[in-house]
Amino acid sequence: MKILKNDQKNNLLEVLPEHADDLWALSQVIDPGDEVAGKTVRKIKLEGERKSDIIKKTVFLKLAVEQVELVTGELRIAGKILDGPEDVARGSYHTLAIEPGTSVTIVKHWMSFQLQRVKEATEAKPPSIIICAFDREDAVIARMTNAGHEILAKLKGEVANKHVETKVKNFFAELITHIQQYVLRFNVERVILASPAFWKDELLKELKDPTLRKKAILATVSSADEQGIIEALKRPETQEALRQERSAKELKLVEEVLAGIAKGSAIAYGLAEVTAAAGAGAIATLLVSDGLIARTRADGTFSAVESILRTVDGASGTVVIVSSSHDGGKKLDGLGGIAALLRYRLDV
Repeated sequence: MKILKNDQKNNLLEVLPEHADDLWALSQVIDPGDEVAGKTVRKIKLEGERKSDIIKKTVFLKLAVEQVELVTGELRIAGKILDGPEDVARGSYHTLAIEPGTSVTIVKHWMSFQLQRVKEATEAKPPSIIICAFDREDAVIARMTNAGHEILAKLKGEVANKHVETKVKNFFAELITHIQQYVLRFNVERVILASPAFWKDELLKELKDPTLRKKAILATVSSADEQGIIEALKRPETQEALRQERSAKELKLVEEVLAGIAKGSAIAYGLAEVTAAAGAGAIATLLVSDGLIARTRADGTFSAVESILRTVDGASGTVVIVSSSHDGGKKLDGLGGIAALLRYRLDV
């Protein structure tokens, strides 16, 4: 992620997300009530009654945020229009679809942990993921970068009319060797094997390396070229690989909480305990599931959670938003969706 403008005097931050994980980071810092602005496509009705009088126009809109949703490949921010061209009605609803490469301006009362989340996204190392788009005779290998992807190799096999199966197996063996070399060179955690039709399944049959098999994630794309790589970057399988990489860090913290509970260490969990610990200034690290945030926003009780977030933030504690979609988040939800590693033990 790139920070294009930072005007904290006016609580304004303009950012450019560069890959899918940046969208997740933004989903964690944009809240209902914030103001966001960006370019979008809006249907504009011209004077007249015919359908042809409705045109699509690229406009710059400012919204009062009501809903934030992360879906495959984009962040959707819905709300009422506050500002825009004269032919766009103020107070009507619109949804901004933010994709990698699309800038967005956010105006809000920033908490320091939210600014830190954005800062971490700007400094994040590239995801340790390799993507290979291939079929029976062509392949492109790329690795994910903060700005998208970098092509590592392009391979061409020779498939004649006779002995096609042998030729394909030889090409797949060569492809696997290249992938193994890049996995070692870049310390890769996940490998996306993407192909049209069934070729990914055929490659998997030839893949005997157990370590590489554990790293492999299968995806379907329409072509075995760079366009296939771009397509794979937007696939839900790739988003899942990113989530797995991020969730490993979150899971480690949740396991630390669970171990602390078992040992009777300085831990608080559940809304009541964590509220008391926050009030005492005892929280070193606060864990909150995004599931709890979504539930309390929906039922109108988010103010209690927000109060804890602001108290911990003001006391220089660390705030970690944990995704409920993985095992660590589910375990945290089992503790009420909120827990804390404390600076010292409390009788709460």
